[in-house]
Amino acid sequence: MVSAPSSPVQPSMPEAAFPLPEPPDISDLVIEDDEPVDSIHSEKLQRLLTSALYASFQPKAEDTGELIPFLATANIGLFSALKLPPLMPDVTLSLEVAPPASFERKEDRTYLVWEMGKPPDVVIEIVSKRKGEELGRKRKDYARAGVSYYAVYDRTAGVASPLRQLRELQGSPLALFQRRGGEFVPFESTWLEDIGLGLTLWQRSFEVVNTEWLRWCDREGQVLPTGEEKAAPEQQRAEAERQRAEALLELLRSHGKGLRPANAKGLRPANAIAPPAA
Repeated sequence: MVSAPSSPVQPSMPEAAFPLPEPPDISDLVIEDDEPVDSIHSEKLQRLLTSALYASFQPKAEDTGELIPFLATANIGLFSALKLPPLMPDVTLSLEVAPPASFERKEDRTYLVWEMGKPPDVVIEIVSKRKGEELGRKRKDYARAGVSYYAVYDRTAGVASPLRQLRELQGSPLALFQRRGGEFVPFESTWLEDIGLGLTLWQRSFEVVNTEWLRWCDREGQVLPTGEEKAAPEQQRAEAERQRAEALLELLRSHGKGLRPANAKGLRPANAIAPPAA
């Protein structure tokens, strides 16, 4: 039993109202340069991963069912602290982070963790160089930055691949890690439950290039389609209808059945029998 205080409790004084700190000065921060991406394949893969999210990903809050904003980026700087050098992830995904309304402010043209309010939930690195440090320095840096999931996709084939041993051990060019206790540990699944997405390998054609691609997928393993992929079935149906209409018109012409304009009032097909006079 808790004893009563010996003297009346004095009401606490209201806390002092402290002004919010000024945002850090980033005028000297280099957020853009002229460095190209690694290759055409990397550029296409980055676009494929981000465009599919904006076309098909609709995360919802469990309690309200409302849509959750998200930000997907490719090949931009990730600044976890003002005095630390930026990280350069190939692809990032951040839930509950809304894309900027415009890019007039310098703060909105890159990923500043203190501006976005959180680090990315997922970072994907695409292996393309022998000394990319995807499993070394980068793995430690992304864990230190607070990234939740880290995926490394090794699309290189040959002895120069830095993940060749990993490929031989697990039989897959994709390695996934989850942040626990401040460091990344291997993640056995390709389904990220708290993100609502998975990653899968897809051997099909994208932009006329038929090769292996890394894709986002749903729980059943179905890839998230891009906008063009979603529109393709409707375009194919429209084209099929057009071809059927042209074939029917050609068939009628071949049988000598001339057609008059359908919008001309009172006109009948040329070979139609006139109705009897009243």
